[in-house]
Amino acid sequence: VQLVESGGGLVQPGGSLSVSCAASGFAVSRYAMSWYRQAPGKERELVATITSTGSSTNYADSVKGRFTISRDNVKNSMFLQMNSLKPEDTALYYCNAFVYRRNYWGQGTQVTVSS
Repeated sequence: VQLVESGGGLVQPGGSLSVSCAASGFAVSRYAMSWYRQAPGKERELVATITSTGSSTNYADSVKGRFTISRDNVKNSMFLQMNSLKPEDTALYYCNAFVYRRNYWGQGTQVTVSS
């Protein structure tokens, strides 16, 4: 199992950014997956979760209405579209999946919101 994030970068407040998570070793269509983030000096926090069928999603209160989690079963990937970004969204964003009774993480992709 491998999870590889991409798409992070520097964006101005109010801007948009999309990050991706390419999965291998399992089918994303069979497992719930999540995005987490960790800012410097803070604990890792759950940002969004999508069920295996993609029919249900959940978001942290801090990102509701601004972030959208999605998946593409053909590409075997998960995405996080982030709009109306704020400086407090600055963090290392991680892809997560619980597969074969083990918790897997990607290496993270940095998102920095600054003018």
